[in-house]
Amino acid sequence: MKKEVLSSIENIEIYPIISLLIFVIFFIGMFIWVIKVDKKYIDHMKEMPLHDEPHKSSGYEKV
Repeated sequence: MKKEVLSSIENIEIYPIISLLIFVIFFIGMFIWVIKVDKKYIDHMKEMPLHDEPHKSSGYEKV
């Protein structure tokens, strides 16, 4: 029954292709961001959970 219902929808075959493209583009974008991100930013974010200091404006944080 499911197969008959899905096959009756016009252009249904485009949805898996669109989903795959969104998935691939997202992870390629994330990979490029990881390669290009500033190392100071990574170190700053890595140390954030360990500091109990009050909020300081350091340029990376937006108020």
